[in-house]
Amino acid sequence: MMMDYVPAVSRWLHLLAGIMWLGLLYYFNFVQVAALKAAQADGSAAGIVKHVAPRALLYFRWSAVVTWVAGAALLGANFGNAFMLRPSHAVIGIGAWLGTIMLINVWFLIWPSQKKILGLVAASEEAKNTARRRAFIVSRVNTALSIPMLFFMAAGAHSALYFG
Repeated sequence: MMMDYVPAVSRWLHLLAGIMWLGLLYYFNFVQVAALKAAQADGSAAGIVKHVAPRALLYFRWSAVVTWVAGAALLGANFGNAFMLRPSHAVIGIGAWLGTIMLINVWFLIWPSQKKILGLVAASEEAKNTARRRAFIVSRVNTALSIPMLFFMAAGAHSALYFG
């Protein structure tokens, strides 16, 4: 009986954390980048850099982890089948791989860059400029990857409809 709750809880955690993760990803790419540019031009960027960005990045990073872990729990015994792209689970496996790449990008490329940009770790201006460019590009890559990732995640449950 208890095992019936694991998929149900995992599905809701996966869904809610995924909404937070992608919502913040889209916020960064479509709202904050332009707002920060305008705020820097008029000298009012300190509030965003000091208060908004670090908090948003905290939720961004950890919602990515919760989304991935809950998704792995949903795959359960089929985790290996999905990640090995076996025919029975190839569709959801592609979505899982895209999500995994996005998670790796968040923790190993975006977050280290943002720590430099926000002054959470010491960095020269040259290192900050490099970090800005890296964070920008990788964040845009994740935004682009989110579209096919969402398709394959949804298609996994309806693969006969999409793939025969």
